[in-house]
Amino acid sequence: MTATARRMGLGALTDAIGPERVVGIPVGEVAALAYDSRRAAPGTLFFAVPGVHVDGHAFAARAVEQGAVAIVVERELAGLDVPQLVVDRTRRALADAADAWYGHPSERLQVIGITGTDGKTTSSFLAVELLRAGGMRPGMIGTVAADVGDERRPNDDRNTTPESLELQELLAEMVAAGNDGVVMEATSHGLALERTRNCRFDVGVLTTVSSEHLEFHGSLEAYHAAKALLFEEAPLAILNADEPTFDYFRAHSRDRVLTYGVEADADLRATDLAAGPDGTRFTLQAPEWRGSVHLPMPGAYNVYNGLAALTIAQAEGVDLALAADALGRTAGVPGRMERVDAGQPFAVVVDYAHTADSLAKVLRTLRPITRGRLIAVFGSAGERDPTKRPAMGRVAAELADLVIVTDEDPRLEHPRVINEAIAAGARAAGARDGESLEVIDDRRAAIGRAVEVAGEGDVILLAGKGHEESIFYGTAKLPWDDRQVAREALQAAGWPTSA
Repeated sequence: MTATARRMGLGALTDAIGPERVVGIPVGEVAALAYDSRRAAPGTLFFAVPGVHVDGHAFAARAVEQGAVAIVVERELAGLDVPQLVVDRTRRALADAADAWYGHPSERLQVIGITGTDGKTTSSFLAVELLRAGGMRPGMIGTVAADVGDERRPNDDRNTTPESLELQELLAEMVAAGNDGVVMEATSHGLALERTRNCRFDVGVLTTVSSEHLEFHGSLEAYHAAKALLFEEAPLAILNADEPTFDYFRAHSRDRVLTYGVEADADLRATDLAAGPDGTRFTLQAPEWRGSVHLPMPGAYNVYNGLAALTIAQAEGVDLALAADALGRTAGVPGRMERVDAGQPFAVVVDYAHTADSLAKVLRTLRPITRGRLIAVFGSAGERDPTKRPAMGRVAAELADLVIVTDEDPRLEHPRVINEAIAAGARAAGARDGESLEVIDDRRAAIGRAVEVAGEGDVILLAGKGHEESIFYGTAKLPWDDRQVAREALQAAGWPTSA
């Protein structure tokens, strides 16, 4: 990626980066920053960033051939006739350079970071709505979309937390567009890889934590430690008091702590929960306000997302009565418990659930409204935490009547290997092949099969993809949308499509 249309002296950027040593003399003008050699052009400062599959150092020579005036590296490279800034971590250097390049935009924004395994996106969407109801004008950065000014842009990159160069550019655009703050999802990857460095978080929010991304972090302890970085930085921590890791994150919180919860005593607590087909009603108890709240989103887990948003609103000075009213009018989140209705006598629900914990929560939410069979269609992403695969199969077998295991972004792994790991977990929980368990690698065929066997009163859950509009096979990113594929399957089965 490249940052252009600005200019800085190489010396000034060198000062911002603070290299361990410099090879050559860092003079001249920089016209762009880049960490992808294909985007290097005359005047570019190129950052050789090590990646999962490729190392940017191998492409530094190409960047120089294309006009890079200097390179930032973790080791000196021979045969390149441009200044080299040698640093400990090029990703950190990129974050520092991007911050300086865009004029330190987070200094002019109230930055609210939300982390957790599940619930980040929904909590972000809800928080933005409540803050806007209170007269603020926040931007948003997350899995589904980015809000800049009054414009909502879909996130097509599949990175919840962008690389620091794009992240600082977004923050600068928000400042220019008149946003006074930003609500952003802060993933464990983003925190550990220092993409969020120089975001200057004012508030850190914790949703729920379960096992995820161990292929990257190596252990649950390292995963927790990555998320804790947010609370070690932000002067205000907003924590889920019912979360089993609560004590850990409270101990890692820098300063002030606000809590929300249902079971445990908390600053904002939901009591008297009453679930219905139109969502959940509860009584909110807070020091400043007590009243009835309606959250028009099904699932007890969404009560926690609503509470997180309400606590953010209170922390930012929004009247709780006003915030509660706004929560009752929320429109929901794309790809989260989203129905696909073509007039069929059974329900089709698309959700982003892609961990054992989130899958269990969605299935438990759907069970009370299922008059017939509950059919779960899902998979697990390749090159991601393999330990969650059998766990997902197990909870699906325990909570659904029919489990159809299928592809979900296999990437460079063999789809059948992934799917059999999930199926093994389902079989261990009692699922029987040909009766309550099917393995269909092709996701389109799997969705078609679910529609084919569904009867009146059944509920089909298509889990794992949610709002996403692509699927990865190998290194190819192919167009895909569970909602559209479901509509096509319904049409093929004889049901007219609807918007």
